[in-house]
Amino acid sequence: MEVRRWGWRHAGRRAWALRGVDLRIDDGERVLLLGASGAGKSTLLLALAGLLDPSGGGEEEGQLLVRGRRPQDARDGTGIVFQDPESQLVMARAGDDVAFGLENRCVPTERIWPQVHAALAAVSFPYPEDHRTEALSGGEKQRLAIAGAIALGPRLLLLDEPTANLDPDGAALVRAVIARLTQDRSRTLVLVEHRIAEALPFVDRVVVLEAGGGVVADGTPRDVFARERMRLDALGVWVPGAGALTVARARIDQQRVLASARDLTYRYPASDVWALEHADLDVSQGEAIALVGPNGSGKSTLAMLLAGLLRPARGSARLGAEEAWRLAARRLITRVGTVFQNPEHQFVATRVDEELTTGPRRAGRSAEDARAVTVSLLERLRLSHLAAANPFTLSGGEQRRLSVATALATAPPFLVLDEPTFGQDRRTYREVVELLAGHRNSGGGVVLATHDTDLVASLADRAITLRGGRAA
Repeated sequence: MEVRRWGWRHAGRRAWALRGVDLRIDDGERVLLLGASGAGKSTLLLALAGLLDPSGGGEEEGQLLVRGRRPQDARDGTGIVFQDPESQLVMARAGDDVAFGLENRCVPTERIWPQVHAALAAVSFPYPEDHRTEALSGGEKQRLAIAGAIALGPRLLLLDEPTANLDPDGAALVRAVIARLTQDRSRTLVLVEHRIAEALPFVDRVVVLEAGGGVVADGTPRDVFARERMRLDALGVWVPGAGALTVARARIDQQRVLASARDLTYRYPASDVWALEHADLDVSQGEAIALVGPNGSGKSTLAMLLAGLLRPARGSARLGAEEAWRLAARRLITRVGTVFQNPEHQFVATRVDEELTTGPRRAGRSAEDARAVTVSLLERLRLSHLAAANPFTLSGGEQRRLSVATALATAPPFLVLDEPTFGQDRRTYREVVELLAGHRNSGGGVVLATHDTDLVASLADRAITLRGGRAA
């Protein structure tokens, strides 16, 4: 890859996502791409994959070549795997999903299934090819997504935080796959990660990007982290050996129950498996509870039921004395603030600042009050420069911070948050955790569905482990 003075500005943005990028990556290199949240890491991967198109309103400058060609013309030799495996799985059966790309490339039928079997074996996929994709865990889905990418025989493999949405066991399985893939030096690897300790064994080079700019550090991991540590700290980049975050805890003497669950049970439409069974839980003032467990264990389901966004099949979820799901939207947003697993599913406005004012205005706050809340949260979560941007054009970490801000905007007593620290750099991670700690310490209640063990250690007063839809 050769990148010369390259830049990209997203449609409708004044600021450049990246500008003046100069970078050369040779065949067979293993590169870890770092940068603060919003630094343009995913943008660069999309460009290398040939998935950015100026005809859609974006603006490009400089030159970016993959094997001497425009990335759009080099797609046959490039594979990309995104953060969320759900965004890449398209077929009902595992083998068909891996075959999908080969069929679209018009690979002869007699060659497709040998390549499918080889790709599934390369990622140690544990099931037969007719296994249903909907029955896979998060780690298994990500391994399948990687199999679909490598089945095409790419010489360049791009991995965008491939373990970000996975439980520890699933993440370990995917890291084992990456370790095997890196043994093949005929393939070039570019990996994006925020938490880097587990990624360092796979790479021989680190490249650091700065938001709106270009490359600010480039070299071996040892050299970069020794030579540029202070600069990386200032940028908010996670570095090896960073100390654990500690937050103050305040004691609440008079604790009343804010939310409760009794015999809470739920099954999704068209499913014959209970997603959650017989859950009991009380959340009191000044308490933060972590819901932990493997992908598919029922954490998100329990969170959505507590927030009044699903109707139980059996049992009850109450906010105070009232059934949560029966509350009208205008009342619900004053009682509970919610962060979805996929933040883009909760956005309703076309500007970041309007997204934040929507909740307070619906709750009856004046335009002046709503604006003051918006300005304060934008500043606290480092989103002020994106006030006029479309929420759907933000990076994954920026979208997550915006969703946390919308949950806080109506000042509800109870927060229900699904992976609130996803995609954050060290600096924004601290801001999010301190905001949540402040809410708890002021007498609010917090429920976190998360795989982030550091977050549990820093913030949670207790943890509830779910497995197979039941408390373990």
